[in-house]
Amino acid sequence: MKVVAIIQARMGSARLPNKVMMRINHIPMIELLIDRLSNSKHIDQIVLATSNNKNNIPLINHVESLGYKVFSGEENDVLDRYFQAAKTFKANAIIRITGDCPLIDSFLVDEVIEGFIDSNVDYASNREPPTYPDGLDVEVISIKALEEAHKKGKEDFQREHVTPYIINSDTFKKFYLKNSKDFSAERWTVDEPEDFTVVQNIFNYFHPEINFSWKKIIELKENKPKLFTVNEHLIRNEGAVMSTGEKLWSRAKRIIPGGNMLLSKRSEMFLPDHWPAYFSKAKGCKVWDLDGREYTDMSIMGIGTNILGYGNDEVDAAVINVVKKGNMSTFNCPEEVYLAEKLIELHPWANMVRLARTGGEANAIAIRIARAASGKDKVAICGYHGWHDWYLSANLEDDDNLTGHLLPGLNPKGVPKDLKGSVVPFNYNRIDELETIIQNHDIGVIKMEVSRNDEPQDDFLVKVRKIASENNIILIFDECTSGFRQSNGGLHKLYGIEPDMAVFGKALGNGYAITAVIGRKEVMDVAQSTFISSTFWTERIGPTAALKTLEVMDKTKSWELITNTGKDIGNQWKNLGEKYQLPIKVNGLPSMIGFGIQSDDWLKYKTYITQEMLKNNILASNVIYVCTEHGIQEIDNYFQILDPIFKVIADCENGDLSVDSLLDGPVCHGGFTRLN
Repeated sequence: MKVVAIIQARMGSARLPNKVMMRINHIPMIELLIDRLSNSKHIDQIVLATSNNKNNIPLINHVESLGYKVFSGEENDVLDRYFQAAKTFKANAIIRITGDCPLIDSFLVDEVIEGFIDSNVDYASNREPPTYPDGLDVEVISIKALEEAHKKGKEDFQREHVTPYIINSDTFKKFYLKNSKDFSAERWTVDEPEDFTVVQNIFNYFHPEINFSWKKIIELKENKPKLFTVNEHLIRNEGAVMSTGEKLWSRAKRIIPGGNMLLSKRSEMFLPDHWPAYFSKAKGCKVWDLDGREYTDMSIMGIGTNILGYGNDEVDAAVINVVKKGNMSTFNCPEEVYLAEKLIELHPWANMVRLARTGGEANAIAIRIARAASGKDKVAICGYHGWHDWYLSANLEDDDNLTGHLLPGLNPKGVPKDLKGSVVPFNYNRIDELETIIQNHDIGVIKMEVSRNDEPQDDFLVKVRKIASENNIILIFDECTSGFRQSNGGLHKLYGIEPDMAVFGKALGNGYAITAVIGRKEVMDVAQSTFISSTFWTERIGPTAALKTLEVMDKTKSWELITNTGKDIGNQWKNLGEKYQLPIKVNGLPSMIGFGIQSDDWLKYKTYITQEMLKNNILASNVIYVCTEHGIQEIDNYFQILDPIFKVIADCENGDLSVDSLLDGPVCHGGFTRLN
């Protein structure tokens, strides 16, 4: 019987890239593993089974330089890779070893092989139940069992992890080696940087010896426990149940402050530890994660950037066309002129336009221009206006000043303290607060959202406009979020209130980066007396996408579609609240509809909703940014799945169930929270 040890390894680990070639005492980890494994007295041949990705070439070259054979196969179908390798090297039985286990013990490997032979079984391992340290897993599989698993194992999990079909089938004879004492809590595998540190500590202690036994490591742990503490928080075999996106998110948090570039897209804002986090493609209202799983997006739709759905064919075609012609040049792109003219056509009160690429930039541009035009520094604000110093300075006076403006819990570290008092917030529909601010401060600019969660009451916007006019204050409407969602242009058009400046973003380019500041000539022209400039504000993709987006919106009357759809969604939420006697409040613009349940456990319920909807391939929280691709079928399916979830929440509110017992992980964040 020919016994072949097949080591699965590749350079593209989702959590710790290139780990198998990371060096310990100048020796790559894969070499240490092979050296230790080669001491087995029952293994006839050792083979590396890697994927046919070109990134694995350094790994292949190194293993071959050591005199060992290499088989390259499928990237994700590891079961096929094993089966083809076993056939290629004419194995009667194979030993499955993973490349992230450099402390594998050859004596333990031989014990499992002997159990396999002596018991005359199809499969043997020391994994079920785990009693050995994580990192010492050994599986022995007959070629017959491997062939049957290869033929009948159809699920992705079975293909990726090789042996689940065999383990869960009653048709195979099995042998399990168990240790007399349970050491399964010990973690000697390498999935995270902390794991590598522990393994490195172990090899450094025994250096230059390489082939020490696993029992010697246990003795080391008893004598020098501090060498092992750094990875104690990690969970055994966590990687086997984590999606590719979850693994990448874990990796991202180590190298990117906060994990990503946008607070609203952090996994912790949705479903900590279980959110897919990353997408491979998106179309219509569908999103595919890195493992190819398809979801219906009934949540934030790119943070409201995609009114026409993901990957609109007409918009994408226009962008692809200009990319082929060239995106950047020493000359200016003509599309910026055409877009400026179109925005003025839609807003006849405005005469001039400045373009940018992000909402924060556009808001900062607007403030700079308005301060220059008014000759005054102080700004009264209502709503959310981005991340720049001018806005966050509101919290220098009081850490809670922005709590009612979408940024609870924010400490304005890094914002110059000299800006304290330059920005004064007031609440929506509280004209008395604005009047008090005007009386007590020399305000030059009022900046506000036209509406977000509430409709204007008691002629609120009319009164704001009057105050601004009577006091020579420049009024800016921030329509980054609300623009083009209820009208063909700014939301302010519905109320008949004209500002001095307006800011547009998000939906303007249907997912492509483009924002705009529009305003009256006497205000905007002052931009020439201050310095506002950026290289990538001149690229061509954004204006091209915006022009085509505006054209498609006009043709389809997208604002009417998404408003009507949002109203229907809001009514159905209310009906569910009434059905299960839950104190539900629906808020927001119809096309950016949201709800909340008035309960001390609201964040837990929100987490539970996301958790259960995700299990049904729906991305959901408590808000839906409606797009034109949200059809009757998607909405009906959403509410069909949501209905029993509301029933469970009602049972929790009534004391019949505990929501804590229903959650599979931590509760989602409700605001700005530092990630550790």
